[in-house]
Order: sequence, then structure tokens, then C-alpha cells
Amino acid sequence: MLAALSGARGRVLARTYCLQASASSAQWFRSFSDQDATNYRTIRVEVEDAAGTITICRPKALNAVNTLAMEEIVHAARALDKRPDVKALIITGEGPKYFAAGADIKEMADQTYDEAYHKRFMEGWTGLAAVRKPIIAAVNGYALGGGCEVAMMADIIIASENAVFGQPEVNLGVIPGMGGTQRLIRAVGKSKAMDIILCDVRLTAFEAQASGLVSRVVYTDQLMAEARSMAARIASLSALAVAKAKDCINRAYEVPLSEGLRYEQREFWSAFATEDQKEGMHAFLNKRNPSFKDR
Repeated sequence: MLAALSGARGRVLARTYCLQASASSAQWFRSFSDQDATNYRTIRVEVEDAAGTITICRPKALNAVNTLAMEEIVHAARALDKRPDVKALIITGEGPKYFAAGADIKEMADQTYDEAYHKRFMEGWTGLAAVRKPIIAAVNGYALGGGCEVAMMADIIIASENAVFGQPEVNLGVIPGMGGTQRLIRAVGKSKAMDIILCDVRLTAFEAQASGLVSRVVYTDQLMAEARSMAARIASLSALAVAKAKDCINRAYEVPLSEGLRYEQREFWSAFATEDQKEGMHAFLNKRNPSFKDR
């Protein structure tokens, strides 16, 4: 179902620096923070209200993700995770046609097993798992191969109506290597995952939603507004409670139900040691909006 949003975009609270290259289409982006002077080459980072947005900017490569993009996305995500004014992260692609068309084939074509093994090729994506704040993937257009895998690394996927998801790696003589075989089956089940990976079946946004891969489908021109609205909702909550909930949900992927239930119960009990639990419950009893302090 298409979601319609209203309201103007919030004011940008943190400075975003963008240095445009002249002759070529290459772009160099300086970091969002004066304390972090990294010049990003493949992404743009901005903070608007309480949302930190990472935009993949490789238009000539259809936003394909290479090693540099991986390092920059993970670096930016972990830096945003440390900022107290950022409550949620958004990852998206520049332009309406491509979230990320895949991994960079030029980088991989002549690589040997020995090189891939010793360099731990693409293993750095595991750094996103260390991010405690919720990550929203706002998928615009094609999210194929590595692009689909990046989206699945997020906690929530929302898609524009023109989004397309797929894992076509077998056509190139390889398999998904950034979590595709593991995360896709958890989202859509074994049979559907086999169909997508072995038969190169592409899912439209609505098919992805029906399969459980995507949470929401929105009109293309409302994608970022929907992502920011979702981030704003998260920002209104206790950051401690949000982090605990994310941790417990992710734990469910990795442990038996009995262990997951025990972990959830311990995290639930620990919430009673926080000021936010007292504030949230007393606000409810007094019929007022809570004022969480993230303590």
C-alpha cells in the first residue's frame, strides 16, 4: 500500500560539505563533522533533524559498491552512531533509478582466490552490525547483487514504487558474498531465496513487500520524506529502549527461541534500571507525552 506523507522537510541541523569536481563527474565529499575531516569520495553524508543520511554517489558506476564505498559507508555509519544528536541512520542511493546496481565488477573481475582470501575481500561490511542505532534503507530503483545485500544489512527497508530487488551473482560465476544467501532466506524463506538466487528472479517493490523483504512501499517522490518520518518517530523514543529492542530482534536470528526469550527477558528487566522507563510509564499514567533523556 502506498503511503502518502505531508509536511515540509526539517531544517538541516548539521553542515554538509560537498566539493564538486569540475571536468569529471567524480565528487569528493568532506565529512559531516568538523571533528572528522575525512574526505569521502563515494558517499554524501548529512544530518537533518535527528536522522543521519548516507547517500551512495557513484553515478557513472550506477552506484555500484566497491571496497572504497564499503569502507566509507561503514566509517560514516559508525561515526554517526557516536553522535548524540543522531537517533537513526538512513542509507540511500543518489538519483531515482539506482539504489546500488551491485558490487563493482571491474574491481572483482581479475581478482584471484588468494587475493580475496588474504585481503578478506568485502568482509568490512560486518562493521555495520556494530551500529546500535536503527538503520533504514531507503531503496530507490535497482538494488541488485551487492545493492540488495546492503539494503538487507539495514534494520528496516522501505522502497519506492519503482524499486527492483535481485541477487544475479550466479550469472557471473560467483555467489552472493555480502550476506545474500544468509539474510535473504531469513527474510523470504528457503524456496523464494533459491528462486531469486538460482533463477535470477527479480522482485518488484510490491513483490518484495509481499515476500517480507520490504516493510513499506511509497511513491518515488515521497521515499526520503517517509524515511525521515520513520527516523523522526524513532527519535521521539528512548534511545536506550530502541537499542535494546534492536539488539533483541537481531539476536533472534542467531539463537534458538528459548535462548532468545531468556535474552529478551534480561533486557526487559534491565530497562527498569533506567530513568526513561520511569518517565515513559509515569507519562502514560499522567496522560502526557514523555520526555526521554536517554538515561
